[in-house]
Amino acid sequence: MRIAIVDDLDAERAQLKERLVRQLRARGTEAELLEFDSGEAFLAAENEQRFSAAFLDIYMEGLSGMEAAKELRKTDADCLLVFTTTSTDHALEGFQVRALHYLVKPFSEAELSALLDEMLSKLPRPEPILTVKVDGSDIRLCYRDIVSAEHFAHMISIRTTAGKTLATRQSFKAFTEPLKKDPRFFVCGRGAIVNMENAADFQDAAFCMTDGSRIYVSQELLKAARQAFMEFLLQRGRVG
Repeated sequence: MRIAIVDDLDAERAQLKERLVRQLRARGTEAELLEFDSGEAFLAAENEQRFSAAFLDIYMEGLSGMEAAKELRKTDADCLLVFTTTSTDHALEGFQVRALHYLVKPFSEAELSALLDEMLSKLPRPEPILTVKVDGSDIRLCYRDIVSAEHFAHMISIRTTAGKTLATRQSFKAFTEPLKKDPRFFVCGRGAIVNMENAADFQDAAFCMTDGSRIYVSQELLKAARQAFMEFLLQRGRVG
């Protein structure tokens, strides 16, 4: 997620960035926050790589925040626009560029918090990351890149979509705790978990994974596994 802060006053940009960092961290959300001192600089950067959201001060030297928003909308219909301003005089123009919100300076922490909740609800959720220690180094794995994982002799072997098997030493409970909150993952028994996104089929008592491996499900979980896989496929529109 990339967020632009556009304001020609250094202190205003720095203060908003500090507040956004604090609020996003409290939500466990990572974002790249970039500052621009003019509408022109913002548009030049946006032309190179799009932003998820932008906080635009309306009153700036050169291009105003509203003018920059109108230019942006010629090529980007999705960026969430928030105007930071001392006045709502431009509310009608804001409607025309589909602004999400106005933050009237000075705005409170509660106002910013409520706005962030609304923004994040409208943005695609970033792919979660799992950090595991492998051979003394921290490895960051996107959830989608995990095929399956199995626990044996205090070690967990993680199969990845890149065809690699990573070994990490930790308890199965600690490893699976974050993954179980994601509907893609199913715990097959005491020592195995699969990412159904990377399952090609479910046959007999096993998930048939896209890497050719088979992960067997304990007898008492067979019915739940079949149901979970069918619901997952239906949700993804993979069965009709």
